[in-house]
Amino acid sequence: MNLRELVSALNDFASPALAESWDNVGLLVEPSPPHTVNTLFLTNDLTEEVMEEAVQRKADLVLSYHPPIFAPLKRITWKTWKERLVVRALENRIGIYSPHTAYDAIPHGVNNWLTKGLGTCTSVPLHPSTAPSSPAEGTHRVEFCADAEHLDAVLSKIKDIPEISCLTTLPARVEGEEQTRVSLNCSQKAVLEVVALLSQNSLLYHKTEILLLQKPLLPHTGMGRLCTLSEPVSLSDIIERVKGHLQLPHVRVAVGAGRTLESPLRKVALCAGSGSSVLKGTEADLYLTGEMSHHDVLDAVANGISVILCEHSNTERGFLSELRDALAIHLQNKINIIVSEKDRDPLQVA
Repeated sequence: MNLRELVSALNDFASPALAESWDNVGLLVEPSPPHTVNTLFLTNDLTEEVMEEAVQRKADLVLSYHPPIFAPLKRITWKTWKERLVVRALENRIGIYSPHTAYDAIPHGVNNWLTKGLGTCTSVPLHPSTAPSSPAEGTHRVEFCADAEHLDAVLSKIKDIPEISCLTTLPARVEGEEQTRVSLNCSQKAVLEVVALLSQNSLLYHKTEILLLQKPLLPHTGMGRLCTLSEPVSLSDIIERVKGHLQLPHVRVAVGAGRTLESPLRKVALCAGSGSSVLKGTEADLYLTGEMSHHDVLDAVANGISVILCEHSNTERGFLSELRDALAIHLQNKINIIVSEKDRDPLQVA
């Protein structure tokens, strides 16, 4: 399968537009074209040990859930391990693709997989995603009416303002007079300039309407999940369920104030990876994530919310097997898909 065709298919599986704005997703390393992919290699973290495994298993593209290139690289040398990853990838004609938070958001992604460790429940995103391409560009729509005397002059000035799109004009009849209704989409910054321009003419400004463009929410899509269990379950039982689902011998637990290990739970807020910012302020009986700051754990406990921490990548890695099967179907079994055997969380219980 051609690399560019495969990347397009991967983007269809989980649109990069769903990723958080701070993230670095998509194709990160591209061998010179044409590049054919016969073997797709899945890993949670692309370490040097995992890269060596990818080379030995003749991978043509590595899909690394976490982006190995996050902070900008100023040079590509043999000095640091992340630079060496790029060197090794290009030397062996291996591409690198990362979906990261796009896979967190999708309904069939990492957080959905994590909910399966709780038992029967219903879940909704904690922070729903909005449709990335709807409505048209811009955050605001400005509409106003102008007569023939002022129309050309005001349109000429408006066209000089950056970040304006979808400018349209339609005939209109206002208070018995033939006028033109002007509609435009613009950014929040541009709307201030448009209003300043129109306010120079009181007649134009008096007939101006400003609308906030609301993007529709995508169903079952977004960051984190709030899960409602079909029936109450004790904290101790949830701990065992989570350990079984993640195949972990140990997790870290903080019991909420006024609660015990046998206290019943009904609502669980979860977020794969590092969940502090996603979970903060959510009303629930339990927070489930990979890692949280000490003070965020203290805040949760003080509010009667128990916390289960499993270490960052332990809440993500198990998804790779499910991903392998889902991608095989999505890609119509056109390529060989394998999961890394060397990928593991760097933290172990000693």
